Amino acid sequence: MARASQANSCALAFGGAAAPLVEAARDWLAELAGERRVSPHTLDAYRRDLTQFFDFLRTHFGASPQLATLRDIKPADLRSFLASRRGAGAGSRSLMRQLSGLRSFAKHLERQGLGNVAAFSALRSPKVARSLPKALPARAARAVVDVESRAGDSRPDWILARDAAVLSLLYGAGLRISEALSIKRQDAPLDGVDTLTVIGKGRKTRSVPVIAPAQRAVATYLELCPYTLPADGPLFIGAKGGPLSARVIQLAVAELRGALGLPQTATPHALRHSFATHLLGKGGDLRTIQELLGHASLSTTQIYTAIDSTRLLEAYRGAHPRAR
Repeated sequence: MARASQANSCALAFGGAAAPLVEAARDWLAELAGERRVSPHTLDAYRRDLTQFFDFLRTHFGASPQLATLRDIKPADLRSFLASRRGAGAGSRSLMRQLSGLRSFAKHLERQGLGNVAAFSALRSPKVARSLPKALPARAARAVVDVESRAGDSRPDWILARDAAVLSLLYGAGLRISEALSIKRQDAPLDGVDTLTVIGKGRKTRSVPVIAPAQRAVATYLELCPYTLPADGPLFIGAKGGPLSARVIQLAVAELRGALGLPQTATPHALRHSFATHLLGKGGDLRTIQELLGHASLSTTQIYTAIDSTRLLEAYRGAHPRAR
């Protein structure tokens, strides 16, 4: 009886799908987590995508989806699914990610000998307008990471120094905010240690240089921090001594936007974009910037060439007398 109840709950967790299909879905997610080292956040998104897809199939065909349902599915059925998701408010980027996940699941089924799901390959992905990352001007980026910009802030000095240190690593080393907050106390870049090993997307590690101003910002934070930080604990902590939330840093930057007169695009992640854009503008090699950012593909890094070209064109139009 308990086993039947557990099976029913598993089915409900995957849109009421039949047990063999649920088992195949769980095997696929386990493969992504193990062999491909997909992040927990991405796994949750894929699990949610599958649940939405199976739930659609149950309504679309009037029965619990099974492995045979996927084998018989047509591109028109998939288009109906995407249309239903768009009707629910999903954007093109979300639909593209969802379709990519479903194709990966279909390939998993083929590898396991559970069917040939050709309809997924026959369907075109939704078109997504690729927007350029919003980098800050160099002066604005320096102001965001400068603790002096927080003059008049009523929070304790150590918290102001902490925020400045986190943001200094985002701009000075090109880190993602999650990477900065995952640094352990024993790995803090101090006393002339000018490199840092971080764990990025897909649990991939990379080594990044840490410039002297960022080292000094971290040192100042540690000097002022009232807590004793365990060597294997987080370098950056919250006001009560627990792990620091990314949301706290995001709110701190939001307050700085008002104080410094910066646009809404001035976010912690914009500092990472600024790192890459400013390096490229000073003659940085694209392949090196790719390694520093931890991009798996050079095509992802190449978007910064478009940013730099746009900046140069704007400067030309603003300065050249024949461009007016």
